[in-house]
Amino acid sequence: MSDLTTVARPYAKAVFELAIETSKTDSQSLKRWAATLDFLARLVEENKIQTFLKKPQSALKIAEKIIELSGDQLDKQGQNLVKIMTENGRLILMPIVFKEYKSLVDKHFAIAEVSITSAFPLNQVQQQKIAQAMEKKLAQKINLNCSVDKSLLAGIVIRTDDMVIDGSSLGQLQKLARNLQL
Repeated sequence: MSDLTTVARPYAKAVFELAIETSKTDSQSLKRWAATLDFLARLVEENKIQTFLKKPQSALKIAEKIIELSGDQLDKQGQNLVKIMTENGRLILMPIVFKEYKSLVDKHFAIAEVSITSAFPLNQVQQQKIAQAMEKKLAQKINLNCSVDKSLLAGIVIRTDDMVIDGSSLGQLQKLARNLQL
């Protein structure tokens, strides 16, 4: 996966830099590019499109079909991105390009992605308290992604970049088991 990310990153960076440059005269540029990349990522993940992309055919034919299917979703720059990525055989990487683009935008605006997995759904107050604590700890704005995993038994696991805070019962039991084996 990291090899694919390495290949996709220059496209994401180029789009991000173009969006930043354009944002000087168009305040919606970053959002518009995010919407374009999201649309293209979802499009190339469709089973029929995956099958179409695997057929032996010219890059021009592939690009024309994707642009045609996109309709009004793509402006001229979006169409050019499709053409370039198709010519280089990289259109299939669009979901990774979109993910990398979002990461660049988040870094630009100092927003950290924080994933919280809990044994039971967290209410709004609990989410807010965790977000405030993480904003203070990371000195960044936080974008929370909450999910439920009943196998945790109780508690929560918080993940962001290279940090994991495991406050789950399952995590504590596993830690105890490892210590007993020593």
